Amino acid sequence: MFEASQLVFYYAVSPVHMGAGSAIGAIDSPIQREVHTQHPMFAGSGLKGALRHHFNRAWPQTLINRIFGPDSNASDFAGALSLSDAQLVALPVRSLKGGFAYVTSPLALARLHRLASQAGMVPSWVVPTVAENKAQTGSANLLQGKQLILEAFEFAAEVDDKLTDISQWIATHALSGSGNSFFADKFKSDLVLLHDTDFAHFARHAMVVEPHVRIDDDSGTASDGGLFYVENLPPETLMVGLAQASIERFKKGSRSAESVALLNAPEVLAKVFTGAGKTIPGIGGKLLQIGGDATTGRGLVLVQSSNS
Repeated sequence: MFEASQLVFYYAVSPVHMGAGSAIGAIDSPIQREVHTQHPMFAGSGLKGALRHHFNRAWPQTLINRIFGPDSNASDFAGALSLSDAQLVALPVRSLKGGFAYVTSPLALARLHRLASQAGMVPSWVVPTVAENKAQTGSANLLQGKQLILEAFEFAAEVDDKLTDISQWIATHALSGSGNSFFADKFKSDLVLLHDTDFAHFARHAMVVEPHVRIDDDSGTASDGGLFYVENLPPETLMVGLAQASIERFKKGSRSAESVALLNAPEVLAKVFTGAGKTIPGIGGKLLQIGGDATTGRGLVLVQSSNS
């Protein structure tokens, strides 16, 4: 079905709330999570909708419909672009030294390696292993002696060059461009590998939880029962997914000799991520707003696509 694939990184610049509806518990509005890992995720449907909205004023409506599918009568033909769910690669966690660390796990790296391979860019590195309650880093920047302190937890840590190779590969593809050089350099030096069990704790509990208060329109004061809590993915989180494309489709019986040439799969991906001059801007290297609370600056992610 799909004839071309590219790896797509999503780097959170602000807190991101891709909501999962309401919930019973301390957090009234949680973020989307995978059922089996409880890692944060971005649903592909939400990403595609946000991308279509982003291009709404930048592209001709006819081109949007050709690539994303018709805005009405969806049964006429399918869109040529597909976005997978985005999976967690690295999570920012407060560190005693260096401000924060980019924390990952063997599972997260293995899933990244698999997606990269499916996109035709097989990484040269292999997925490392680490024992529970231990940590590996690419440098000693974050270490206090031989200890790594994240939040209130201590991990016996060691420096491993294999992690340097991984962090450099990720930073090169996910944080390219002069505007991202500081964070690319920090990622290269401050990536930390934890056991999947240890990582799962931070993936579940190291989120940004914000209290909100509903204000009564008449009194101008807080409404009774109006306090609620919203969960957000923290800024500096790195996610990854696939963008896949097929040849452009069309409604049965609508093609003629005068019709515009159909875009092939690589051309579809090029239009979306690279663009075609000033009149057809691409999203690669730019900010995309996803999820809720856009008017309060939430949901800004840097999009980087790579197929080499």
